[in-house]
Amino acid sequence: MALEPQDSSQTAIAPLASKAIQAEVKGQSTFRVSPLIRLTLFSLYLALTVPLPFLSQIMGAVSVKWLMFGICIGSIALYAALSEQVVLDQETIRVTYPTWVPRWFRKGWSLRWIEIQDLKPRSTGQGGLVYYLCSTSGQAYLLPMRVVGFARLVQQVQAKTGINTTAVRPLAQVWMYLVLSGFTCLLLLFDGWVIWTATTALG
Repeated sequence: MALEPQDSSQTAIAPLASKAIQAEVKGQSTFRVSPLIRLTLFSLYLALTVPLPFLSQIMGAVSVKWLMFGICIGSIALYAALSEQVVLDQETIRVTYPTWVPRWFRKGWSLRWIEIQDLKPRSTGQGGLVYYLCSTSGQAYLLPMRVVGFARLVQQVQAKTGINTTAVRPLAQVWMYLVLSGFTCLLLLFDGWVIWTATTALG
């Protein structure tokens, strides 16, 4: 009985993938928040806040200058929150932020691999699951789930700790943010109409 020839391209994928993961485990890897998530959330923030100064100018309820100042502060705070980075090296897993972000606003954390004893899921109010790294000291650290390459991140966590992470999935799928981006675009179009109406009334 003749044996069927194997597809060499498929048989070569697994060893190459495993070698890539091993190389990352031995070095340092940095995971950042997905550009799609950052763009979507920042656009949504602008869509919700940009018309407010124009409406306030018509109604005279709040000082336009103070309102614009608050919007600018909020945009900086959102940008700071979305600048989160997850750094993995041979000794630790760290959640860090740029040096310009105050520690009282976003502190970050660091945990040595040998201190991690479990990875526990917790349900959210929307029915999703988030995961916490539990240390030997009894503290729990939220595992960031909105980073690019999340699958590679959990594979490295498994390689470093021995904890099974095959059931870990991202909190939100890409299509969810694409849908949100679509509604945000519609909201921005509506904002354009609101701003045009407001400026026409003022003129």
